[in-house]
Amino acid sequence: MKPTLQVRLSQHLALTPQLQQSIRLLQLSTLELHQEVEQMLEQNPFLEPEEDATPFEYTANDKATVSQREEQDAPGSSVGEGGDEPAGMDTAEFGTTERDDWENGTERDDFDGIRELPSASPGGSGDEDGPDAQDRSALAPTLQDHLRAQLAGMRLAPADAAAVQVLIESLTDDGYLDGTLEDIAERLADSLGLTAPEEREDLLDQLRCGLKWLQSMEPAGVGASGLGDCLALQLRETPACAARDCAMAICAKHLDLLARRDLKKLASATGADEATVKAAQALIVACEPKPGRPFARAENLIIVPDVIVVKAGRSWKATLNPDVMPKLRVSDLYAQAVRGQRGGGTNGHSGLSARLQEARWFIRNIQQRFDTILRVSQAIVERQKNFFTHGEIAMKPLVLREIADELGLHESTISRVTTAKYMATPFGTFELKYFFGSSLSTDAGGNASSTAVRALIKQFVAAENPAKPLSDSQIADMLEEQGIQVARRTVAKYREALKIAPANLRKAL
Repeated sequence: MKPTLQVRLSQHLALTPQLQQSIRLLQLSTLELHQEVEQMLEQNPFLEPEEDATPFEYTANDKATVSQREEQDAPGSSVGEGGDEPAGMDTAEFGTTERDDWENGTERDDFDGIRELPSASPGGSGDEDGPDAQDRSALAPTLQDHLRAQLAGMRLAPADAAAVQVLIESLTDDGYLDGTLEDIAERLADSLGLTAPEEREDLLDQLRCGLKWLQSMEPAGVGASGLGDCLALQLRETPACAARDCAMAICAKHLDLLARRDLKKLASATGADEATVKAAQALIVACEPKPGRPFARAENLIIVPDVIVVKAGRSWKATLNPDVMPKLRVSDLYAQAVRGQRGGGTNGHSGLSARLQEARWFIRNIQQRFDTILRVSQAIVERQKNFFTHGEIAMKPLVLREIADELGLHESTISRVTTAKYMATPFGTFELKYFFGSSLSTDAGGNASSTAVRALIKQFVAAENPAKPLSDSQIADMLEEQGIQVARRTVAKYREALKIAPANLRKAL
């Protein structure tokens, strides 16, 4: 094949490294952003934490603050020096076609808001006299610490105490054994180098004895091999009666029937009458299915919001949470050293200048990230202002394109901004995606948000008669009486997303 030369005219869009970094930072969660900052601090000597400075705050139109801080971070030199300036551009419009399930702002399964309250207020980190999160974490005992304290006061033989200690270390966060007793004994024997069958059998017997001691400790149910075993351990502490015997039988073999609330089959399987089965069900419901839950780390359940909504007069205003905003600056010492070498012809000057420019771009991209988050959040607040007064039942239909058109951004940018970013409201902390929902038609010719419809479904179910729970068809009829046209299968879909059981499983025994 003969080689030839051809001239071809084409258009393409190239993303600069600065724009690629801006897009990547925009879609990171708060935790991922702080990990990125820590990594950049280790790699770039021109970056340093601004520990003693007061956290700067953004407002909806706080563009001047961004420029002012850039000048402070790079005194005597321009932030845009040595590269193109993309400030003010929509970074997601440059050659990206990424979409996700929320591209059209319609449905999602895990739409429920996260109800933890924010751990920080807009004005600061809270009470200075109280312990911080790490101090509280250090003071709160774990399940293992609680059990070791009990073990220290039991005065067991060294062999029994060692067996209990091994089992304590083998517990999951819920308080269950991590595997069967045989599996734990097998792992322990391998670590100790026991190969003889007699030695392994003696070790298993020792663990069986230690398990009895462990299961006698508080909380009741700890050291169980499964849910049925956990409930049975707790039921043994209740006074002996027919209801307890029936409950023990249910926990041993018929938990599936109890989950389906099949009263007739439960009575037939246990040989008890209806009243005894109901009393047994009450005993089981009073038990704790996860004994280790009271000792769970509270900080693992807390969502720190990126945006906090506060009331300003008659309106609502979105402000950034200063506690999640990295405080960075360019080192004056290193920056002055680089400026002093300009024109000197040193070989390493170009490399140092590149690292200095990298540090400036990193600070600028972080500031642009928070500025975009605030702009999107304020636009959401203005569209959903009724929610902040009346709750989710007043939510309006909203899709990504509406916010994108209002702010002059791309839909994919709005999608990135609203992913893994959280807003603290008077009704709890919610992901920004929570405020987007599809619309359903009404008899009046308007539209109702799917989120508001879900709120109505929750209200209907909460007020229903437990003896005669509402079916999906009945809920659809009740929504139609409110002027909202919803099919039965749509009600079933929303009910499942709300994690509400069907009518037959909600029926009281």
